[in-house]
Amino acid sequence: MKKLFITGLVFSFLAFTSCGSDDNGNGVIGGSDDDGDGEVSTTLEGQITEDLTLTSDVIWTLDGRVTVTSGATLTIEPGTIIKAEGGTGANASVLIIAQDAAINAAGTASAPIIFTSIADDIAIGETAGTNLDQNQRGLWGGLIVLGNAPVSLDGNAETAQIEGIPASDTNGLYGGTNAADNSGTLTYISIRHGGALIGEGNEINGLTLGGVGTGTTISHIEVVGNVDDGVEFFGGTVNASNLFVWAQGDDAIDIDQAYAGTIDNVIVVQGNISDHALEIDGPEGEAAGSFVLQNVTLIGSASGEVADYRSGATGTTSNVLVYGFEESADVELDNNGVAQNYIDGELSFENWEVILWTGVVSGADIFVEKGGCIENCDNDSSADDVLQDLIIETTTGTTFTAQAEGWTTAVTTGTVGATTSDFSWTYSNTKAGLGF
Repeated sequence: MKKLFITGLVFSFLAFTSCGSDDNGNGVIGGSDDDGDGEVSTTLEGQITEDLTLTSDVIWTLDGRVTVTSGATLTIEPGTIIKAEGGTGANASVLIIAQDAAINAAGTASAPIIFTSIADDIAIGETAGTNLDQNQRGLWGGLIVLGNAPVSLDGNAETAQIEGIPASDTNGLYGGTNAADNSGTLTYISIRHGGALIGEGNEINGLTLGGVGTGTTISHIEVVGNVDDGVEFFGGTVNASNLFVWAQGDDAIDIDQAYAGTIDNVIVVQGNISDHALEIDGPEGEAAGSFVLQNVTLIGSASGEVADYRSGATGTTSNVLVYGFEESADVELDNNGVAQNYIDGELSFENWEVILWTGVVSGADIFVEKGGCIENCDNDSSADDVLQDLIIETTTGTTFTAQAEGWTTAVTTGTVGATTSDFSWTYSNTKAGLGF
């Protein structure tokens, strides 16, 4: 599909002339001293059409929908802070890395790159402010990366428009045929207080990855207090590691459209309005893809479910530690199709440890199938019975421990789950006192 990219719009915003200038008049964003006061603007708005570097010695402001367009690379230095203006609908502040553009945002454990709200009082050189917490959500949009890797779409279309971006903006397209597509690097990134409403029931995720390929590096990502999902994968093949999501409003890790990569080392800490820790969907079209989700720790709260597997999902979820949820929380196979995938070995659960919470007397009580009898089961067996028996009998190495109290006990008891020390750098570790 031919892709149309809008160019020629001139916006002034940069911090230092060393970061580039619009000398050739082609609409590339460059620094300017418009009012002659000796200070250069640090506001990002509109389109970035040439390579640009954001330095860590100033705080940058994201104002509205900012797009890095095809052929351009946005580089962000370690320790850089980007604060986003508020707004909803078409006015929501969001950073988009379009198809054939790139982002080179390589933070470090001691100097992470931070995306947050303009309301955050965090200052240069700090890694946390003092006036916001995990319950301040929807204060801006989020970060969207779009690539050319395969996705499975309704009608077997090759590309689609990413959710949260108006259909009139063709920089919102994602998907293609290049599994090895490279959208750049995101490491040691903290995304806070996002998820602004675009339309009814349509919020922006903390980090959205649409059709992102294996050439892209995604590692050490934290999302805190987002209205919608923490990290969502729309198809694609990119591998991601060391993901931390705290207090999201909807799902922490969301897989859609036959995502076919590996997600390794994940911690989810549910908040007071969180829905599922994991929501896993399968293909929408004929194209298939099988995910790997491994080394995961899911920490519940008074709100929310453990996981929901839906829409013909195929893949493996292994080495999972679950604790801290409440009585109604479960792992659902949401319909007959995904339950049949489980029976057929296309969806598997390996090495789960569930530290039972109040009201749960057996590990089997946590795994349920909803929506009627699993295909091929007889009239004397309920879907729940068939599924629970299969999970307990065929998941080698799965254990269900007695109920434990508190984070320390859970980590000490668990022999599977995430490597928590990889998250000692996070804002969440400091704010929530997790002791990583």
